[in-house]
Amino acid sequence: MYAMGLHILSSVAWAAGGQAPSGIQRWGGFITLIFIFVIFYLLLILPQQKRQKQHKKMIEALKKGDEVVTMGGVHGTIVQINDTTVVLRIDKEKDVKVKVNRTAIAAVKGGRE
Repeated sequence: MYAMGLHILSSVAWAAGGQAPSGIQRWGGFITLIFIFVIFYLLLILPQQKRQKQHKKMIEALKKGDEVVTMGGVHGTIVQINDTTVVLRIDKEKDVKVKVNRTAIAAVKGGRE
């Protein structure tokens, strides 16, 4: 039923235009979708993968004594580091320490990111 309706509509369109669509016109929509996907990949997916690799590399390079900023905006110095967690000293005078996940570290202060 659906195919019959499409056939009738395409027949009407051909009659109005006087000619059937060429091969390029038939593939035009598909080629446009591929082009949009390529642009989407280049502008969104590749840069995100690059940022993820840089963040993973930074997380693996953390060491005791690094001054860091968490994703929540907490500034502190690493005093203890484990496989999955980091203990940060956030106040030296009162010796306030916070335990956070390693992946919560957003940046290392002092230019190393």
